[in-house]
Amino acid sequence: MENKGKLYLIPSLMGDTEPLEVLPLSIKKVIDMCDHFVVENEKSARHFIKKVLPSKSQPDLILSVLNKYTEPQEYVDFLKPCLEGIHVGVISEAGAPCVADPGSELVRIAHDKGIRVVPLVGPSSILLALMASGMNGQNFAFSGYLPIEKHPRKKQIRFLEKQSQKGQTQIFMETPYRNLKLFQDLLDVCESETRLCLATDITTPAEAIYTKTISEWRKVTPNIEKRPTIFILQG
Repeated sequence: MENKGKLYLIPSLMGDTEPLEVLPLSIKKVIDMCDHFVVENEKSARHFIKKVLPSKSQPDLILSVLNKYTEPQEYVDFLKPCLEGIHVGVISEAGAPCVADPGSELVRIAHDKGIRVVPLVGPSSILLALMASGMNGQNFAFSGYLPIEKHPRKKQIRFLEKQSQKGQTQIFMETPYRNLKLFQDLLDVCESETRLCLATDITTPAEAIYTKTISEWRKVTPNIEKRPTIFILQG
């Protein structure tokens, strides 16, 4: 393993924020050290790298795209530099790689090949939202995206609320332009005293995090449409 490069998991920004306000110096050092990156989106990855380290030579960057269209064989190809002693960084679209973002399969293969995986400290919207929600941080579950169709989605919400009533905080998310539809379904389905946290635009100047009961949320309309939001539920 000593002769192999490392696979660095690099948290990225979650909005228009100065890097040093939310990222440790270790991120800058690793970006300076790496020229090979596996990224979710090439354009935004280049922008992120330039913002963190303006002196980094963009023409020298070798970027491989990892998204839902990536073929299985490509994962192995992405790790070839590591097998040759070259470090590789993984950058997802926003936040932490492999957590509600692509990358876990690449990490699995890296372990199989004896490549050291190094997770770096940085913002995770899921954990930051849970920290600020005032809900149970000892027992929680993240469900990712709920069903798109209304009936299955409401059924899933009922299930999650019941789980939360047993003491397990429930965390989930939605594509930003469907946030208000999910919010309305929560108001329709959940009991009045169930608590709901909406954590929006985390780590940005527009950050807004509020926890209210469902009965309290029924009196207001939150400004969450087309804004990245984490939903946290506890009965």
